[in-house]
Amino acid sequence: MVTIAPSLLAADFADLRGQIALAERGGADWLHLDVMDGRFVPNITIGPPVIRALRRCTSLPFDVHLMIESPDLYLEEFRSSGADSITVHYETCPHLHRTVQKIKSLGARAGVCINPATPESLLSGILAEADMILVMTVNPGFGGQTFIASSVEKVRRTAALIRSTHPGMYLEVDGGIDESTARPVVEAGAGVLVAGKAIFGAKDIPAAVRSLRATAQGG
Repeated sequence: MVTIAPSLLAADFADLRGQIALAERGGADWLHLDVMDGRFVPNITIGPPVIRALRRCTSLPFDVHLMIESPDLYLEEFRSSGADSITVHYETCPHLHRTVQKIKSLGARAGVCINPATPESLLSGILAEADMILVMTVNPGFGGQTFIASSVEKVRRTAALIRSTHPGMYLEVDGGIDESTARPVVEAGAGVLVAGKAIFGAKDIPAAVRSLRATAQGG
């Protein structure tokens, strides 16, 4: 069963409550919230106050992706604001084991993300500790980018690492996921799909969620 996590980065920020309700109506499993600081990535998005406000709008799990420098300083605040999973970047965490352990101690799912240019082999030391791996299939910072075709093989290699080290952990992909890319990454081993424009850019958001799931699962 594929998990669909619509990315609110592509939603209408003037009506986030309504956009979330439409995604729920389509059967979304999680909501993906991208936090950007304008330093690690060239964009600024939302923080704990917005997440806290959105938490009152839905019971869907919040999949919070921290594209920020020094994420350790903010883990408790994001957890208390409503994050069910917190994903940090390999590239920003010099003491990654400590960061992952801290996230888990807060009662959240701990994810580790790698950028397109970061080899998946570097994850070998953290796979036994983390709960989820996120493979970026575009360079992070902006929604609506074109899927990097070579990412399919990277997902396949990451899935193989997971099977040999921590079977059953989540493998998530984010970036350019739509009806043309969803099935290839699922066949390569991904189990969680983050999709922004393909869902919130559609005229019928609930139908877009259902269609993406059907395509990803080969329906």
